[in-house]
Formats: sequence, structure tokens, C-alpha cells
Amino acid sequence: MNLTDRVVVVTGGAGGIGSALARRFAAEGAAAIVVADLNADAARAVAEAVGPVAHPVGLDVTDEEQVRALVADTEQRYGRIDLFCANAGVATGGGVDAPDADWDRAWRVNMLSHVYTARAVLPAMLARGGGHLLMTCSAAGVLTAVGDAPYTATKHAAVGFAEWLAITYRDRGIRVSALCPQGVDTPMLSEGLAAGHLGAKVIAASGAVLTPDQVADSVVAGLAEERFLILPHPEVAAYALRRAEDPDGWQAGLRKLVRRLTA
Repeated sequence: MNLTDRVVVVTGGAGGIGSALARRFAAEGAAAIVVADLNADAARAVAEAVGPVAHPVGLDVTDEEQVRALVADTEQRYGRIDLFCANAGVATGGGVDAPDADWDRAWRVNMLSHVYTARAVLPAMLARGGGHLLMTCSAAGVLTAVGDAPYTATKHAAVGFAEWLAITYRDRGIRVSALCPQGVDTPMLSEGLAAGHLGAKVIAASGAVLTPDQVADSVVAGLAEERFLILPHPEVAAYALRRAEDPDGWQAGLRKLVRRLTA
């Protein structure tokens, strides 16, 4: 994926990783960048900062009709979508007793929205014989978000769905990447720390907290290499291997960390 002259859509584009991706894609020479977000005013502000290649759209990723309309409008406006970055996500800070509404929202934003995206963009991509889906899945999707059960479950599901897409459609020209960063300096992390959520404390204590721009750097490199797993924190690969080789030891280590943080 060379981003020069590409048409890109970024959901969750009004801040954090999404806005950093929009800025970086513009710097890489993208022909058009659709900045989509639930907060339409914030999406407009990001698009204005990015420049004339950016187009803002208000979007609720949990509404399939809105996702279909976004894709149809983009294809009509620009002729195609080369890269769709499904970046919207929500954390809850809750456990097994989190309200059903929190579980439902996490499921719809963190997982089901990817299904809506695939349904909407795949037909035209398959007809052209090419396209790339980038799904922001979080390191929680290959490890665990301690302290946030809905986030963990839905991000694991997102990685599983991304892998299914990659296996099913790669031979037909579709590339799929799962972006799985650990700690990133975004409102999701800062608000979690301010609220005292255990998961946010664990993330902050587990390694480097990257800037969104650093994550965008990793995304550009990963897209160029057509990697499935894009890991801005390389140590996540080592953690995943350790977790697979010794799950009991891995869980014991996390429990020890939780005891230290909650003492």
C-alpha cells in the first residue's frame, strides 16, 4: 500500500490515533481523506487542519445504514476507496458486572462496526481486485485489557474477524491489517486514568506510552509491508508468545501487577 494518490476513509477520525492517521496520510500524498466521526464538528475541525484533501463526515459506526451511506458517498465523490481505516473504539472500565448497555455499546462499536464496514466496502473492492482494510483492534485483542472485560472480549473478537477476512479475501486482492497498539496518549487513556480505572493504570505501568503520531508512523510502515499485525509496541509480539507458551505464568504475572497497583 503506497499512500500516494490513494482515497482513504478514517473512522474515529476526530482525535487520537484517527486524527494522526489523517494528518500522516495527507503528508504521504493521499488524494482524498474522509474524516468520519460521531462528533461531526470535531471531524470538521480535523479536516480543516489537514487541508483541502480532507472531507469531514458525521458518522455513527454502529448504524449500518450510515456506514453504507458513507461508503456510497465516498465512492461516488472520489470513484473508489483504496484504504478504509476502521478506527472507532470505546472502553468501559467495567468487569463482569458492567451494565448491559456498556456491553452492548462495546460490542457494537468495537466489533460489529467492522462487520458493517466489510459488508459496505468489499463489493467494490472485490470488483476492482484490490483494497485494504485497517482495523484498530488494540493490544487487548491479542493479550488482555486487565480491568475492562467488555473491551477485552470485543477486541479479541475484532482480531478474530480481521484474521477471518484476511484468510478469506487475500487471494482476491484484499489486504487486511489489525492495528494493535498498547499504551497511546489519547483521551481514552487519559480519561481512564482520571477515573481511576484499573485497566488504564495497568497500561500506563506496562511500558512506553506512544504518541498518536508514533502510531501513525507504524501504520504507514505496516501498510507498506502489507503486514497483518501492526504492532507499534514491538514487545506485544513477545508478550503474545509468552502468553501462548505459558498461559498460567502469564496470568500470574498480571495478577502480581494488579496487586501492586491496587495495594
